[in-house]
Amino acid sequence: MTKIVSAIVLIAMAAHLIRPLGLPGLRRRGDVWKLAVVAFLVIVAVVAVRPEG
Repeated sequence: MTKIVSAIVLIAMAAHLIRPLGLPGLRRRGDVWKLAVVAFLVIVAVVAVRPEG
């Protein structure tokens, strides 16, 4: 699951660098770091929730 999330976020970050997504808070190319922060938080949440085993 974390690999899928990472791949999706990397694609979104690359697309955002080429042409900003235009979403609220993501209107400039320099806002790529916000996507990285969100991805980090999502990956941490997935790792925390998944059962150990």
